[in-house]
Amino acid sequence: MVAKRKSTTLIGADRRAVELDTIAAVLPIERRDELAELLTDQDVETLRHLVNEGMGDNTLRAITSDLAYLEAWALAATGSPLPWPAPEALLLKFVAHHLWDPQRREDDPEHGMPADVDHSLRSQGFLKTAGPHAPATVRRRLASWSTLTKWRGLDGAFASPALKSAIRLAVRAVPRPRKRKSAKAVTGDILAKLIATCSTESLRDVRDRAILMVAFASGGRRRSEIAGLRCEQLTAEPPIEVAGGPPLPSLAIHLGRTKTTSGEEDDVVYLTGRPVEALNAWTAAAKIDKGSVFRGIGRWGTVSKRALDPQSVNAILKQRAEMAGLEPGEFSAHGLRSGYLTEAANRGIPLPEAMEQSRHRSVQQASSYYNSATRRSGRAARML
Repeated sequence: MVAKRKSTTLIGADRRAVELDTIAAVLPIERRDELAELLTDQDVETLRHLVNEGMGDNTLRAITSDLAYLEAWALAATGSPLPWPAPEALLLKFVAHHLWDPQRREDDPEHGMPADVDHSLRSQGFLKTAGPHAPATVRRRLASWSTLTKWRGLDGAFASPALKSAIRLAVRAVPRPRKRKSAKAVTGDILAKLIATCSTESLRDVRDRAILMVAFASGGRRRSEIAGLRCEQLTAEPPIEVAGGPPLPSLAIHLGRTKTTSGEEDDVVYLTGRPVEALNAWTAAAKIDKGSVFRGIGRWGTVSKRALDPQSVNAILKQRAEMAGLEPGEFSAHGLRSGYLTEAANRGIPLPEAMEQSRHRSVQQASSYYNSATRRSGRAARML
């Protein structure tokens, strides 16, 4: 009986692996075989439904990652797959396992995530950092858990006062300073150093120069937007007349679906001057006139037909930072986004004008970069 049950499990895993292959055509899945063993039939069916519904790739990747982690944690902590809907006690256990006090852990080894659960998640590659999780990570995974519960047509206890109180008290007990996605903003002076490393006319330098300039000048576009940019999104605009100089080339980028838009509205940002020239130089050198704009380059200089992965945009920025003599660990692709608004503040560009280009929806979030730039150079910070 045991052998028969194991055989049935393997058949189910093989079938789920094949089904995950069909999803991977839209949603890149690097750990297909591991997920096939971990996720249930209903999990895979839910992911297939989300792909068919046209949910954004980044959101799907995040939900798939969270679902896999939750299933692995449930098996390690309870010995059983995730129950749907999850009881309130299990949600509270999740919080207790991930938000805990390191100082109390020194006196009480039972505080926080149990050692066997920690070992199980770490051996599977789900747990890499030491210490408690960031509150934002815990909230995001709970939000994904809640969303998946609703998609199954079920109600959960995610809005219960006990759960909200547990999270609030845990965060208050162990305050953690909020870290920016990029430790340092890629402002104009930093960008100039990165671009200076792209000094030759090699395909790689021409491409990276275009990536850096387009990502920054288009309002600090997200790495997913740069990696997913297609020729069909680009529209040539009439040149911009400049007094005492030649007209500047102009280009419109139709953003389509982004992190904060559905794609139904036609969000447009504009490029003018050098970024347009850099982009045109890349597409001409790589002979790209349709499909993905930014692509991989092979060892022998062959341009791939496939788009760059979003993570590659991050890797390119870090590589250029190292080449420029900067500390690569202090920069990430998000630094282009924060750097654009910081540079706009430094140059005295009005916030509404900068937000038109960056497409920030939250004035509070966008203005934080302006406030930081103003406070650093203001009189209040120079009392002595």
